[in-house]
Amino acid sequence: MNKHFEDARYYLKRAGETAGKGLKEELEPVEARFRELTGTEEEPEPSRLEAVKADLKALQERAEGEAETAIGQARERIGNYRGKQAPEA
Repeated sequence: MNKHFEDARYYLKRAGETAGKGLKEELEPVEARFRELTGTEEEPEPSRLEAVKADLKALQERAEGEAETAIGQARERIGNYRGKQAPEA
């Protein structure tokens, strides 16, 4: 694609994003007033920190489960190995 078209596409994308942000900012007071009049509350989105904490908690639980499984398998293998050894007299 011609470099000029690539540049134009980039700047159009940026203009659209900027216009969207500006529109959202302008309409926030109107939305807040509407919600106040209708009695509906906006559900807050989880913060970035809360989302990361939730992800870390899920990873921790998964790791603990995998560790317990691995330990159980290792104990079983050790038990099988010890059971197969001939008793020394």
